[in-house]
Amino acid sequence: MSAPAPPPSETPPGDRDTTAVDTRRRWPVAAALVALLYPLDQVTKSLAVAHLVPGRQQPLVGELLQLRLIRNPGAAFSFAENLTWLFTLIAVVAAVVVVVLLTRVRSRGWAVALGLLLAGVLGNLTDRLLRAPGVGRGHVVDFLELPHWPIFNVADMCVVSAAVLIGVLGVRGHRLDGTREGAEEPDGQAGEQTRRGGSDA
Repeated sequence: MSAPAPPPSETPPGDRDTTAVDTRRRWPVAAALVALLYPLDQVTKSLAVAHLVPGRQQPLVGELLQLRLIRNPGAAFSFAENLTWLFTLIAVVAAVVVVVLLTRVRSRGWAVALGLLLAGVLGNLTDRLLRAPGVGRGHVVDFLELPHWPIFNVADMCVVSAAVLIGVLGVRGHRLDGTREGAEEPDGQAGEQTRRGGSDA
């Protein structure tokens, strides 16, 4: 005599927890970006320090893009140069927040944005922690120069790209959890609300 079949699951398919699956699909995107861009930032900074004369311009793409080495105690693009400790603290907090968000992200777009942001934050934070004049007060190495634009580095490019992408995602209504603002509700939920409306009438 065969054993009785187990009772069917009472949990509707729509209520099942798929967080782990979604997270595994998304955070590796950010991790791959960090693994690529963070070393790129650090290597290019080391090359700039080793081969460029501070303050001297060296054409890279004519006058459109030039190399000029400076050491920046402020934020991105030499903003607020007297607040090095504050920006170090902000960078640490930002990195922690981004890592926490990446454990929950289910959107590829947000995974890309947060990966770019984390790579940029870690790139400049490393300079603040390890470079002269001291821990937490280190000056960030900047070496890329465009006409009429502050000198920057690869980490700055990552942060700006992340900000632009986050803005686009926000305008288009893409949420961190992979849903989209204003999207139509599932048919079952819409039908249930219709039945409730009819009974209330």
